[in-house]
Amino acid sequence: MASKDPAESLAAVAALRRLADHIEDAAVEQAMRAGWSWPQVAEALGVTRQAVHKKHAKRLIAAGVTLRRRG
Repeated sequence: MASKDPAESLAAVAALRRLADHIEDAAVEQAMRAGWSWPQVAEALGVTRQAVHKKHAKRLIAAGVTLRRRG
């Protein structure tokens, strides 16, 4: 049940978004480490390849994940 206090409700929404982002980051990293391609990850998330690449590529590279290249 939603709180009657809008501040509490909005804080809960923000916390859920942070949690969802954290879970997505971990799942994308797991998939890429398992050899998935950008299109496979994008399809699983229901977004475009470009969107998933833009959101995750820099973080994955910084984490030392070897990313698949086209070709």
